[in-house]
Amino acid sequence: MLTINPLKTRLRQGKPVYGLLNSVPGPWLAEMIGRAGYDFVILDMEHLLVSEETLRHSLQAVLLTGCTPLVRVPGVDAKLIGRLLDAGARGIVLPQADSADTVARAITACRFPPLGCRGITGGPITGFGTLPLDEYIRLANDNIMVVPMIESRAGIDALPGILALDGVDMVLEGALDLALNMGLGPSPQHPQVEQAIGQLAAQCLDAGVPFCANPRSPEQTARWRQAGITTWLAGEDRGYLFRALADRLFALRQDI
Repeated sequence: MLTINPLKTRLRQGKPVYGLLNSVPGPWLAEMIGRAGYDFVILDMEHLLVSEETLRHSLQAVLLTGCTPLVRVPGVDAKLIGRLLDAGARGIVLPQADSADTVARAITACRFPPLGCRGITGGPITGFGTLPLDEYIRLANDNIMVVPMIESRAGIDALPGILALDGVDMVLEGALDLALNMGLGPSPQHPQVEQAIGQLAAQCLDAGVPFCANPRSPEQTARWRQAGITTWLAGEDRGYLFRALADRLFALRQDI
């Protein structure tokens, strides 16, 4: 059943938050991330061929831990977004957010009238009718999150308009895609990329919108801390799992 979003509450209070991108779909790992203490997990639909049934179970598993589940959607599909929110997602991450109009359409898809165009249903999200519909609508419109992901020059140029929208709760950077878009190859730590993301972060801070950093080195982490960043993406589970498996095998082979 829909309740107050703890991630959105912490962001409003200016408290530190930590998240992880879930790139290995399945409820067990999704729940494990929540049990590990992360404030939010991003379940990926942009790059993964994951079924809605698997995603629904993953959402429920995350919610049991008190962690906030967000879903990275492929694009602004109002019907898909509605089903995800009905299944328990507490918000969406919108990749390739290249214009204020695109983000505005995503916000509209996430909100019930008169603030948006989302259609209403019952079921688990309303406690099978135990949560009055007027209270459910109020909770949903106040607690569902929209998180644009800036991954291109167009997105950077559009950022002032995006930040001016009512309903943008946090902004994520996509350094790797940004580097490719800028013609720099797969170089997320290129000085030009870091400069662009630094400007992005500064605009978010000036607008009072949390900027979520995804540091790729201890030096980047230190710079973001010095800049006052308190919202963090710790990377993705796939990379950590691979390295842990490889490191364990390497350690065992040293004993032979």
